[in-house]
Amino acid sequence: MNWDQIAGRWKQIKGEARAKWGELTDDELEQVDGDRERMVGLLQTKYGDNKADAERKVDDWMRGL
Repeated sequence: MNWDQIAGRWKQIKGEARAKWGELTDDELEQVDGDRERMVGLLQTKYGDNKADAERKVDDWMRGL
């Protein structure tokens, strides 16, 4: 699945993101609204990741969907 597909199905997929990253709230995931850069930024903020690590985590998660 690529990010365009994830963005198009965000309402269905955000639950899987919540299961993966338990510290993320429903409101935060609503604000992401399928935007990859927002998701990366959220992981940086919540988990203290640098940008490269957050991007890697998002990409690994995306490939697993």
